[in-house]
Amino acid sequence: MLLLSREDIKKVFTMKDAIEADKKAFQLVVEGKCDAPLRTNIQAPKHEGCFLFMPAYVEEMDTASLKIINIFPHNIDNGIPSSPAQVLLIDGKTGIVIAVLDGTYVTQLRTGAASGAAFDVLARKDARIGALIGTGGQAATQLEAMLAARDIKEVRVFDLNYDRTKEFADRMQEELASYGAKIVAAKTSDEAVEGADLLITVTPSSKPVFDASKVKEGATISCVGAYQPHMQEMDPAILTRASKIYFDSKEAVLSESGDILIPLEQGTITEEDFTGDLGNVIKGELAGRENEEEIIVFETVGVATQDLVAARTIYDKAVEAGVGIEWN
Repeated sequence: MLLLSREDIKKVFTMKDAIEADKKAFQLVVEGKCDAPLRTNIQAPKHEGCFLFMPAYVEEMDTASLKIINIFPHNIDNGIPSSPAQVLLIDGKTGIVIAVLDGTYVTQLRTGAASGAAFDVLARKDARIGALIGTGGQAATQLEAMLAARDIKEVRVFDLNYDRTKEFADRMQEELASYGAKIVAAKTSDEAVEGADLLITVTPSSKPVFDASKVKEGATISCVGAYQPHMQEMDPAILTRASKIYFDSKEAVLSESGDILIPLEQGTITEEDFTGDLGNVIKGELAGRENEEEIIVFETVGVATQDLVAARTIYDKAVEAGVGIEWN
């Protein structure tokens, strides 16, 4: 069994690799080639936490996976991660676990890459200005995915705490310098969003974090944070302005995301307004962007197929490069 740490993964797997892995995963989802039951959620009320188990199996890849990602918000008080995770990669021919990967980093990569895949497929080719709302644990890879998908010149970052936003922007300017973009802290959501070609929201908010009227025509928006029915970071008014609404998985979004469930319940939109899954666009079964003025929305809650394809790709590259620790 191969043990792969964050640093091991960084040696063999780039954000562009992650975007291609996600595109493959989204295609497998719409082709029905991945058996990925909705995640099992076991509550731990004593500690205000929960245990999440995300299995997946792709027969044609002879690969299965299980991601264990547990949410314990009070961990942060003790200086340990609030969402520790591991991905177990399983040989589909023998049922043997062949690798354990740092699931926190795999999750960050594949979640960021979902936005990257959406932008790669749906965004205007001349997108130059980005906006990122949220600076938490998923924000860095969201930002990198935006930069990997388009030749972005400036990204404006906003969070409720300006000092934290400034620290994040400065750190990202250094870490992502190779992309050549200017990364700046915005003092308001409006300042971040106005004029942006690409917008990512990645917050746990239960109320909208941007004003839909400030979004420019031609923008592409990826909403990432609302993975529970009470969460709503998207301004629902953007859904009435949008020409197209895509999902990573309609089934998963309609079982989990308040960004879509709440506007449906309130009658702001109906299911007839949905365009389809991103995998259908990747396969050429659905149109993507058809003109430069369209506002396009992408809602993602994450599917276990992403973990499987990313983990398999990382494992194959690590074996080839001789990276990781063998544990017998």
